[in-house]
Amino acid sequence: MSDNDTKKPTGDAQPPPKGAPTDTPAAKIGPEPSNPPAGPKMDTPPAAASSVTPPPKAAAPAGPPPKPAPKNPGFVTCTIDGKEVVVKPGTNMIEAAKTVGSDIPYYCYHPRLSIAANCRICLIEASNAPKLVPACQTPLAEGVAVKTTTPKVKEQQRAVMEFLLLNHPVDCSICDQAGECKLQDYYMKYDYRPSRLEGGKTLKNKRKVLGPRVVLDQERCIMCTRCVRVMNEIAKEPQLGVFGRGSHERIDVFPGNELDSDYSMNTVDVCPVGALLSRDFRFKARAWFLSATPSICTGCAKGCNTYVDWMSQDTYRIRPRENEEINKSWMCDQGRLMYKSFNLGRVLQARVGRATGQSGSEAVPVVTRKEAAQAAAKALKPLVGSGKLAVLASPVSSNEELLAGLTFAKATLGLTTVYVGGRPAGKADHFLKTADKNPNRKGLEWIAKGLGLKVETYESLTQALSKGQVKGLYAIGTEVPGDVEAFATAAAGLDVFVVQEKNESPITAQATVLLPASIHVEDEGSFTQMDGMTQRFRKAYPPKGDVIPGWKWAAELTRELGGEAPTWSSARDVWRELSGKVAEFAEFNWDKASPPDREKPGINPLPTGADGRPPGYREFGAPRVRGI
Repeated sequence: MSDNDTKKPTGDAQPPPKGAPTDTPAAKIGPEPSNPPAGPKMDTPPAAASSVTPPPKAAAPAGPPPKPAPKNPGFVTCTIDGKEVVVKPGTNMIEAAKTVGSDIPYYCYHPRLSIAANCRICLIEASNAPKLVPACQTPLAEGVAVKTTTPKVKEQQRAVMEFLLLNHPVDCSICDQAGECKLQDYYMKYDYRPSRLEGGKTLKNKRKVLGPRVVLDQERCIMCTRCVRVMNEIAKEPQLGVFGRGSHERIDVFPGNELDSDYSMNTVDVCPVGALLSRDFRFKARAWFLSATPSICTGCAKGCNTYVDWMSQDTYRIRPRENEEINKSWMCDQGRLMYKSFNLGRVLQARVGRATGQSGSEAVPVVTRKEAAQAAAKALKPLVGSGKLAVLASPVSSNEELLAGLTFAKATLGLTTVYVGGRPAGKADHFLKTADKNPNRKGLEWIAKGLGLKVETYESLTQALSKGQVKGLYAIGTEVPGDVEAFATAAAGLDVFVVQEKNESPITAQATVLLPASIHVEDEGSFTQMDGMTQRFRKAYPPKGDVIPGWKWAAELTRELGGEAPTWSSARDVWRELSGKVAEFAEFNWDKASPPDREKPGINPLPTGADGRPPGYREFGAPRVRGI
């Protein structure tokens, strides 16, 4: 008996069937041939052989070949559509395919959510599997060959699209998702065939109001369950569930509840079709009429990255923009609704003189920008150096506005103290919302420190006003953390109140000179969020009316008061000239930090319409007429 017969099975492979050919001598059956061919050595050598005999070689165990050694240790190397891919272990096939330009379609998959693998449109061929495998759920293995464009895969994609569209209503013409819908995109790419359904479609609730900000069209839903996972895993508020069975399965809120989370509108973002819609944006604008500009949310100190979607000189919605360090892919509902202050209640013309009457709605002299700057300079000049003049700065203003405004206050007005206003503190939560509702408090503190200005609280200003220590006030923004009406009453007693503001309020009604300032989407600039990260935002559309940026007002006032007139022509010039005084800004490259002006080249902003003008600019001109 040979040594191989005494070896224990390793369990690496199934034993060979009875009668299968083998090289093991003990398994040989039948007589030896009379004249055997030369080949393997005999089990027992003849006595005449040398006394030193090497041990016999053990036969290799039967079974599949061992796993290949990693080509790139620490990484997984494979091929996708014939192209070599090197990725980290655990990377799924969808993400890996993107690195070599292969597009695997998907509905239910989201890189920041758990894997559901229920839409089945991402099934592809892999060399280590006998059947098609879901690309979203399957991590890559060493040496695997993945194919995403074979006839078998294409037929599977077409079949899935046909299945999803069986009961889907054909109401693209009234659907808010039209132009941004993955059903539309994938139908044109993977199906493009008429429906074979005979009979009526399954009917469900067309307008199910889930909560104060979200409405659901259950007929359009393809049951990808992204919304359920967002509420469970991101918002940590499981308010949505899957109910029913088969073709009657539907998304809904739990009985007796509603979708009232502060992150409910993220379900609208992740919905790949027109099932979940924003009640605020519904039926307001078509996606292909909107332009998207990268910006920063001004709702709190978190500094979430956003896209501002706009048309003409109006903002229609705000969406989250991906930033791994701050907001990932998410955004709170309050931040999304901040856009309303961009459109309504704006200060659009310069005014001289306080509004009269109890309502503050009576007309006051409206002047040109030049006349307003001259009136402000004339009013401020007698108070320069008197100790009766103060400056109020709002942390809602951008770094560029504060650099210019506070430099003017120190160099031209001779002030050494800055009073800090800002929105009152609010409620924080477990995720994105912070108690500080001002987007640039950190930037204001850094700039004041860099310019050598002493920072005082809003309460100190109110005390100085009540004691009559301040007779003139220059305000860079009028947001205050206290009672607005009480501060407006105190401001009414000021001899000079020069206000540089974006929106009307009881405080602006008491301004002796009101200077209309642009909002951040009407100019470029930067904010410094709570953790000290300075972030750029881009200009979306030109300012309305007689509005100009705050830094330009500072330049105009400096010129009218006889100071050294700055030659700034943009926010970039302001940053390049003044940011060097702030040590914390030294490592921030203003130009390189600018976000790309579109998501993908040639895709966003969306293609032009039939009139040939770019999206967002179709209504510019005089007269300004809404609607196409």
